[in-house]
Amino acid sequence: EVQLQASGGGVVQPGGSLRLSCAASGFTSDEYTIGWFRQAPGKQREGVSCIAGLDGSTYYADSVKGRFAISRDDDKNTAYLLMNSLKPEDTGVYFCATDMSDSDFFCKSLSANFDSWGQGTLVTVSS
Repeated sequence: EVQLQASGGGVVQPGGSLRLSCAASGFTSDEYTIGWFRQAPGKQREGVSCIAGLDGSTYYADSVKGRFAISRDDDKNTAYLLMNSLKPEDTGVYFCATDMSDSDFFCKSLSANFDSWGQGTLVTVSS
């Protein structure tokens, strides 16, 4: 069974940085798709970023382009989300998820229709 565990959240001041980690297990291939999503209090869960398993292409929500960077280390079975220049509106619970399909449709669109989800890690951006 594929299992994901997000970690690395915390409290940071505006303009600060955090790196979230997503430890994955149970994959049968190193070519896995990982998406990052977040949910702010009272808001719908939204896609933040995704890295495609087949070719490593990365996708970002407009709100985080230029500030966030997604990556993965296949040897460590871990994906990362480096968040720079954090804003208060970035506050929320961040989840990592995997799409087991062999297409990049959900990755490109940052759709929440991913197959397996890890527990979220809370990111709070506040002064």
